[in-house]
Amino acid sequence: MDLSGYITSSEARLQEVERAISAFDFTKGDQNQYQQLNREYQKIKSLMVVWNDYQKVVKSLKENRELLEEADDDLKELVKADIESLEKDEHRLDGEIKALILPMHPNEGKDVIVEIRPGAGGDEAALFVADMYRMYCKYAEMKGWKNELMELSDTPLGGIKSVSFTLRGDGAWSNMRFESGVHRVQRIPVTETQGRIHTSTVTVAVLAEAQEVDFELNPEDLRIDVFRASGHGGQCVNTTDSAVRVTHIPTGMFVASQQEKSQHRNKEIAMRILRSRLLQIKQEEEDKKNASERRSQVGTGDRSERIRTYNYPQNRVSDHRFDLTFYDLDNIMEGNMDELIGEIRAIDANRRLAEELGIEA
Repeated sequence: MDLSGYITSSEARLQEVERAISAFDFTKGDQNQYQQLNREYQKIKSLMVVWNDYQKVVKSLKENRELLEEADDDLKELVKADIESLEKDEHRLDGEIKALILPMHPNEGKDVIVEIRPGAGGDEAALFVADMYRMYCKYAEMKGWKNELMELSDTPLGGIKSVSFTLRGDGAWSNMRFESGVHRVQRIPVTETQGRIHTSTVTVAVLAEAQEVDFELNPEDLRIDVFRASGHGGQCVNTTDSAVRVTHIPTGMFVASQQEKSQHRNKEIAMRILRSRLLQIKQEEEDKKNASERRSQVGTGDRSERIRTYNYPQNRVSDHRFDLTFYDLDNIMEGNMDELIGEIRAIDANRRLAEELGIEA
């Protein structure tokens, strides 16, 4: 597919958007319109960066393939290794380009709130929540994202009963959006004396962080309760009513926060999570009205859907939605998720692009 014409028009559009942002009048303009311009600018800018990287890789591949024909036996092995690495980069960048030329999702460019909780498996599930939280934190660090802990409730064995945190940075939503669902782990728990493999699950929810312009909360629809925070084993228990529970009366949905010592700060955290959850529900309802949009999605992103298995004895990670398997679990759990998420984004982009063009992926 020749994209040179599309890239040329995108460069021109980038300049238009840049001028519009510079000339934006905040006293007259709509704040939502400004955010849309900003998201479009970031997306086109990302496309330009990825396209330039892709062109460099294609050029290097051509040079290495020509060198391979002339190289002696000693040099050939080095050149083959370079070609193999460059081919992986070409495949990954091709997928990123296709994802970036598809119609922009309303959540493109947003930060995300990630919530992780144990499913089936008791203490072992809680321990895996801690492992996944660590994995995402390391991944965020590698991507240069800012990580803000919002809420964490731990267990006496070092596991986590629930954790909520925000990831802020370029591409946070685009990369993390496919993590929502049930993650299954198969391994021998530290508490297992007979060496038997146990299967446990954790649920992950990735929410685009909603701003007030995205979803306005009517104060009359909210009930705010304060209570005394608590911790396991009598530790870290507040002596003041600093914990906050915010309930959205029309839906019955509520969020409680007790991570911070300040009541004001806990209320802010609860409101941010509640607004983002309600925005997700609103978007899901809109998606259901659009059959083509619904068909183009791979999986529902629902917490009840099993999306991935982490098998420790085989050092294997399998993503069931995209039929992907990597025998690199140790590395992935250290936050090296770029290849996994890159493959997922590439497959998803190919499927969506094929649907846009009316052809088979």
